[in-house]
Amino acid sequence: MTRRNVQGVRVRVRFEFGVPFRDRFVASRCSRLLLAGVVFGIAALGSAAPASAINIFGLKLFESDKDPNEGVIDPIRYSVTLSVMPADKDLQDTLEKASSLVANEDNPVSGSLGLLSQAKTDQKRLVAALYENARYDGIVTILIEGKDIATLAPDATFDTSRPVPVQVIVEPGQVFTIGRVEITANGVPVNPSTYDLASGSNAASTRVLEQESNLLEALRNEGRPFVAITRRDVVADSATAKLDYRLAVSPGGQVPYGDIFVDGTKDVDPGFVAYMTGIEKGKVFSPAELKKARDRLVKLDVFSSVNVREGKEQMADGTLPVQVEVAERKFNFFGIGGTYSNTDGAGVSGYIGNRNLFGRAESLRLDASVSRIGATALSSDTVRDTSDIDYKASLVFKKPGVLGPDSVYVGSIEAVSEHPLAYDRNSIAGTSGVQYAIDDVQSVDARIRLEYEAIRDYLGDQDYFIASVPIAYTYDSRDNKLNPTQGFLGKLLAEPSYEIRGGVPFLRARADASTYVSVTDNDRFIVAGRVAYGSVFGADRDDVPNDRRFYAGGGGSVRGYQFQTIGPFFPDELGPTGDESFNDTPRGGRSLFEANLEFRIGVTENIQIVPFVDAGTVGDELVPDFGNFKLGYGIGARYLTSFGPIRVDVGFPAQPSSRDESFQIYAGIGQAF
Repeated sequence: MTRRNVQGVRVRVRFEFGVPFRDRFVASRCSRLLLAGVVFGIAALGSAAPASAINIFGLKLFESDKDPNEGVIDPIRYSVTLSVMPADKDLQDTLEKASSLVANEDNPVSGSLGLLSQAKTDQKRLVAALYENARYDGIVTILIEGKDIATLAPDATFDTSRPVPVQVIVEPGQVFTIGRVEITANGVPVNPSTYDLASGSNAASTRVLEQESNLLEALRNEGRPFVAITRRDVVADSATAKLDYRLAVSPGGQVPYGDIFVDGTKDVDPGFVAYMTGIEKGKVFSPAELKKARDRLVKLDVFSSVNVREGKEQMADGTLPVQVEVAERKFNFFGIGGTYSNTDGAGVSGYIGNRNLFGRAESLRLDASVSRIGATALSSDTVRDTSDIDYKASLVFKKPGVLGPDSVYVGSIEAVSEHPLAYDRNSIAGTSGVQYAIDDVQSVDARIRLEYEAIRDYLGDQDYFIASVPIAYTYDSRDNKLNPTQGFLGKLLAEPSYEIRGGVPFLRARADASTYVSVTDNDRFIVAGRVAYGSVFGADRDDVPNDRRFYAGGGGSVRGYQFQTIGPFFPDELGPTGDESFNDTPRGGRSLFEANLEFRIGVTENIQIVPFVDAGTVGDELVPDFGNFKLGYGIGARYLTSFGPIRVDVGFPAQPSSRDESFQIYAGIGQAF
């Protein structure tokens, strides 16, 4: 196909869509490849990526040795070259990615007809790619064995004794900009600048389509479900390199919600499903409300798929029905997990539960864990024997919808027997409260907690019977909860507490903030940071139960140091009880500060190398003792899976004391923070 320049001739290509639907096409020889009716629609064509073998740590598993010719009738091979004239490397890279001939060069096609068909399809794809780059008078010529495919008969045959040569020649033409723009809604003009379609701006088809979609979405967000395009007129003028654009829209009226219809439930109450959408009859239609309704149903954790959409037409009373389609998942579940540290030993955990006890997404979950298996003493300079095994069990009941669709009642019972370096503790606790989602990123959690605990430390044995009201606020804008690449996570916790049998009241408060920034477009370099600050108000340190004091050190705190080893210690001498095993053990503090910085560097699609620096301190007063600031550093590895990163970290203490090992190893599932 060739293009001839005609002096003084103004080339205009017009595309019109109307009601009733019709296409009108006027073109010169210079623009024969501009496709009527699909100047923008063809830009939506995608390319299929070939399947590949599973690749783990660079090893290909389950790779097939299947002959690529197998199953292909009359297989023939071809070789393809794609050139852009004049040369433009960036554009050539873009076109090669769009070309199915280039992508499938290693795969045989079915006969000469198959090759010719693929070439004609590729021509359309490449024209669409030019439109996506605002080039509306480009020419794409494809030659097979030196012959233009436009001149080849459908039954043409090629010499298949060697790969058939295919040439793709692209003359990209000019880069177009937006010319005249006219947008109306029910005849009322709409300012094009509102949708970034001002004259002189880039005329890429994908960009114009995106702004058109934004206009329609804005009208739908006003409560108009039946927005329709009544006319679209796009004119590409080669003489001026301008794209004139006219759009007429019928917005329709605002429509209130009507009845909610639920399909797909078997064991879940459909009336409960309708209630949990949060959609109120009579309220004006909103796409955002439909999305939020779907999110609410997904959070119930009883459905494998959820679809919430408006009806196709209004009911007789003028309302808009809502259709909810769900598929139930298996309600019974179980799982296991594990952790490891070279000093804290190994840990195993398991859980079992049901997601739909009484038909309204009520859940019951039993968790149990055993940890510190094979734990060792801190060092030869520490007398404390920390080899006792820790046990923990909890039973949690949740009932959604108790105070509206965004609320969940939570009740729990928990029993703990633990033996960290600082103390021995046995406890049983019960909680009752409500979680409430304020919006997509904010939530609050308020509960009443009663706990009985028996604690033994350097000062002796002490029993506590504590009533508290933990209140937590969370702001979570992370893009991925298991492996965030951007966003922010902030938590505020305040827990007023009272020892019922004559103790003093106190308030434990803590704030945590984490942020995540992707430095590269492909999320291969993530900078992650975290800070935490906490204080205990209203009581002296020794009047606060040991487990409610602050400690630092360990895998979730300052790596390189063992858990609880940053902060004040009891003296290295016999205490009031005469139990020397508690000599020189952590005492805990009333205040805490921690900071962490990680660089999560992706070396492959699934493997990250993570250098890190941690810092922390614990003090006796409301403000931590920054004079005893401890630094840790190290490096870790992550293997990214669908259920979260598998993590291994090696941490080193920058300011080791006689209590510290030369390094610490931590392993588990999930990022460090």
